[in-house]
Amino acid sequence: MANIALPAVTAEGGLSRYLSEIRRFPMLEPNEEFMLAKNWREQGDREAAHKLVTSHLRLVAKIAMGYRGYGLPIGEIISEGNVGLMQAVKRFEPDKGFRLATYAMWWIRASIQEYILRSWSLVKMGTTANQKKLFFNLRKVKGQIAALEDGDLNPEQVSEIATRLGVPEDDVVSMNRRLSGDASLNSPLRADGDTGSEWQDWLVDDQESQETLLAENEELDNRKKMLVNALEVLNDREKRIFTARRLDEDPLTLEALSEEFGVSRERVRQIEVRAFEKVQKAVTEAARKLEAGEAAA
Repeated sequence: MANIALPAVTAEGGLSRYLSEIRRFPMLEPNEEFMLAKNWREQGDREAAHKLVTSHLRLVAKIAMGYRGYGLPIGEIISEGNVGLMQAVKRFEPDKGFRLATYAMWWIRASIQEYILRSWSLVKMGTTANQKKLFFNLRKVKGQIAALEDGDLNPEQVSEIATRLGVPEDDVVSMNRRLSGDASLNSPLRADGDTGSEWQDWLVDDQESQETLLAENEELDNRKKMLVNALEVLNDREKRIFTARRLDEDPLTLEALSEEFGVSRERVRQIEVRAFEKVQKAVTEAARKLEAGEAAA
């Protein structure tokens, strides 16, 4: 499974070429998907696994677009999502009666969310409570007040957001600038500004079952809560070390933390690794619980 070659977003071709490449992989009918999954699971048929993966690359792209507001390279977000997709294909049990997309979407999201956790320092997000609140809620509030245009917010919008989130106006302006600059799904597909086609229209598949599934992908708030709640599984020392090593703009050295806690550098490294594993597990478990809850609804 690890050797499956997939298209990638490159500096030369960019997102447009990648979307064109994955568009050529056909969607699968339910019976075809079932037989391919059976062949992979029971016989280790790698060609079947490849077809299962490539037929769902558009699902990964669709989900990845929802994470563009976190300020990370879209190519890396898609790549992480593809890793999650391959994990889903590896574990998929077709006899349980549901489609691969339903199962894979949670592995895709969990993989992307873990990447975001690892990359917070790249976003240069501070670690104060206000900054974290802004990081996870700014885009939602901007949507509520219809302030999704690119560029700086006007003074009235800044004031409204600051009031709703209970944070200083300067922090709103700063965080908005950090997280802006990514293209919207509503951006024109063509660079000349032609409004006849948008990214989200291009990604939509004509088959009702797949589009219906993708159209129900509206749980951004749940994903954000998963990221915030994941940090709560750590005790004070783990959270301090995890934050200092993984989240701060200027990560502390193992030596500095070993002096702070009076333990060896190796012990600090072990705590850091354990804390990261706990956060990863919390994110994955939260995604699975959400999946189980929606399946029971």
